[in-house]
Amino acid sequence: MSINFKAKVNNSFDFDLNAVDISNMDALQISETEYHILHNNQSFKAEIINQDFNNKSYQIKINNNNYNVTILNDLDILIKEMGFTTSSTKHVNSIKAPMPGLILEVDIKIGQDIKENDTLLILEAMKMENIITSPRDGIIKSIAIKKGDAVEKNQLLIEFE
Repeated sequence: MSINFKAKVNNSFDFDLNAVDISNMDALQISETEYHILHNNQSFKAEIINQDFNNKSYQIKINNNNYNVTILNDLDILIKEMGFTTSSTKHVNSIKAPMPGLILEVDIKIGQDIKENDTLLILEAMKMENIITSPRDGIIKSIAIKKGDAVEKNQLLIEFE
């Protein structure tokens, strides 16, 4: 059984790779994050700028051009096809204040399309700034607070569509 991978670049281009393709690649590691690659007698300098192992996504710079790459194996593809991805299990439709505090910043607008882990607002509580991030991808339906508001624990802050 061969090992197959699917690479998606900039959410636009899909590439199918197998273990043989990868082992035949002419790449030389020159530092922890930099590689020198030869392909069709052409030289490329590649650098891993950012990596998220949990989501198998990477930001790579090749000859001064940035690319966002996601790599999935056969199991990842099967899990996604079956609808068992982690993001599909999150059905949070509102954000409530986790503690009493003061709204220092609101970084979103109604109708804004947001991604999981995007910063929504900053809540000051007990002299600490707490960054409240989005638990899922979605669109902001309503914002019940504004900068400078004092909020109580469990007070509605934001609703998603």
